[in-house]
Amino acid sequence: MTNGNGAPVEQPAPQLNVLAQYTKDLSFENPNAPTSLGQQQQQPAINIQINVSANNLSENEYEVILSIEGKAESAGKVMFSFDLAYAGVFRIVNVPKENLHPLVMIECPRLLFPFAREIVATSVRDGGFPPLLLDPVDFVGLYRQNMERQAAAQAASGVKPS
Repeated sequence: MTNGNGAPVEQPAPQLNVLAQYTKDLSFENPNAPTSLGQQQQQPAINIQINVSANNLSENEYEVILSIEGKAESAGKVMFSFDLAYAGVFRIVNVPKENLHPLVMIECPRLLFPFAREIVATSVRDGGFPPLLLDPVDFVGLYRQNMERQAAAQAASGVKPS
């Protein structure tokens, strides 16, 4: 793209700024303590669910919420469970509209994840267990999975995707 004199028009650089990050909600339960804290015969089964949601706060600001739920069970008993909603407020400017949704739903939670991971590890450790170190998350894969699920739900309801 050029201006009237043949010189290239400079596009402002895209910007992603973290304005705030915070624990929105945190719950840790250790329902069978102190018996659950003893030596276990086998490794507990650990189930982790991760989800991402976003709210538009203003024209260029978005609240992104990374939700992580987990539960550890052994011999049919819950050893511990947790529920974390870790959020950030991001200012995003000069990003093409078609790139905005993936940026908000992939890059923003990727920036939040290390902090949420630390909160989970600390909460589990403070609950009397070895720290639970969550594996890295493929936020691109999670985004694609969610988009496919939404498309399938729209197809099933007869609504055309926008």
